[in-house]
Amino acid sequence: MKAFQLTRPKDSAQAIATAGKTKTAQQGADIRFIAGGTTLIDLMKLNVEQPQNLVDVNRLPLDKIEATSDGGLMIGATVRNSELAWHPLVRKNYRVLSEAILSGATVQIRNMATTAGNLLQRTRCVYFRDTAMPCNKREPGSGCGAINGFNRNLAILGTSEQCIATNPSDMNVAMAALEATVHLRGAKGERAIPIGDFHVLPGDTPQRETVLEPGDLITHVTLPPPAPGNRSLYLKLRDRMSYEFALASAAVVITAANGKITRARIAMGGVGTKPWRSTEAEGELTNQQATQAVFQKAAEAALRGAKPQSQNGFKVELAKRCLVHALKLVTQPA
Repeated sequence: MKAFQLTRPKDSAQAIATAGKTKTAQQGADIRFIAGGTTLIDLMKLNVEQPQNLVDVNRLPLDKIEATSDGGLMIGATVRNSELAWHPLVRKNYRVLSEAILSGATVQIRNMATTAGNLLQRTRCVYFRDTAMPCNKREPGSGCGAINGFNRNLAILGTSEQCIATNPSDMNVAMAALEATVHLRGAKGERAIPIGDFHVLPGDTPQRETVLEPGDLITHVTLPPPAPGNRSLYLKLRDRMSYEFALASAAVVITAANGKITRARIAMGGVGTKPWRSTEAEGELTNQQATQAVFQKAAEAALRGAKPQSQNGFKVELAKRCLVHALKLVTQPA
């Protein structure tokens, strides 16, 4: 880890002005925001991230969870994952989010990790985290070591010839299914970005993972009011039951009546280069009976564009089975 300067701004305006001096939007930036530091500090120790200045946002008033006037929920950027997962309104109205967060990391990490930090969580690809290896995400133009190397845990959806790294977050998958909106404040003023547009595919610029610009500060996330009568669930499949990242996961939010699905929101994790919302699967489910055959058609639609690598072809079938089982669980009689 290299030496750095720590700045503690008195308000959001000072934080944005300080961070706006950085040369790049995110990866390799010389100035970075920090709250829990559960990802950034790890990457600094590995010299993957080498910021010269950390801007501590913990003292800013961004740590509230509040109901919104329309019946939705506002989640502050520095709300800790543990607080969010166990909040009564989240447990009552957004069960999928609580389950997703509690399936990740450890209690100690969840006590430190924040909402904004989780949104920006970086890949666990071994080539990204090893500076001796080629990685287009870490060093554009150096090549992707994973494509012809160890890729068992990596993405099969949204990949490119430049990068096949997986988005590792559980929270982000649930947020995608809940159609969250990410709120920013920066040099361009305030912006509200649907989470589906917040993360970007690697394409030819894998070093860019979100739409954030230099100085952009995530202030909060909003969730829309829960659909009346909906049921939700997060199912995560992994190599072991604790402190492990998903091989495949499914966040499902379903409204059904008399055995017929009237509304469906589906997102998958462990398989995509970004949290993978599947409108194709949703289309196969909407206005259909909650049956095994329908669930299977939805799973086929969700994985239709999969492009497995040499070691992760098993994820195609695993992800299908994950989604089918999640749908069975969420639609069975209470």
